[in-house]
Amino acid sequence: MQEKSISGGATLVSAGTSFKGDISSTSDLRIDGKVVGNIQSTARVVIGANGEVEGDITGNQADIVGKVSGNIRAKELLQLRGDCVVTGNLYAGKLQVEPTATFNGHCHMGNNVVEMANKELPALAK
Repeated sequence: MQEKSISGGATLVSAGTSFKGDISSTSDLRIDGKVVGNIQSTARVVIGANGEVEGDITGNQADIVGKVSGNIRAKELLQLRGDCVVTGNLYAGKLQVEPTATFNGHCHMGNNVVEMANKELPALAK
C-alpha cells in the first residue's frame, strides 16, 4: 500500500462568499463563490457550478463548471464542463470541452503557447 504525502490543503471560496483581490497559491483552489480579481496557482484550479470569476486564471490544471470572464492559462489540462460560460482567451497544453459548455474567445494549445503566455503576465503581487 502506497501512502500519499499531502503538502497543503485545498483553498475554498464557498458559495455565498464574495472576494475582491488577486489570489496566489501553491495548493489546489476551488471557487464556489464570486471572485473579482486574478487567480494564480501552481496546482489545480476548480470553478464550481455556482462559482464566478471576473479576472484571469492561471494554473497547472483548470476545471471550469461555472462562469469566467477573463483569460485562462492551464499548463496541462483545461476542462470546460457542464453548463460553464467562459468569455476570454484560452491557453492550454490540452483542452477538453463538453458539448453543453459555452466558450467565446480564442484558443491556443500546446505547452510552448502556455509558457509564452505566462511570460507575458505581469506580476500579481505588487
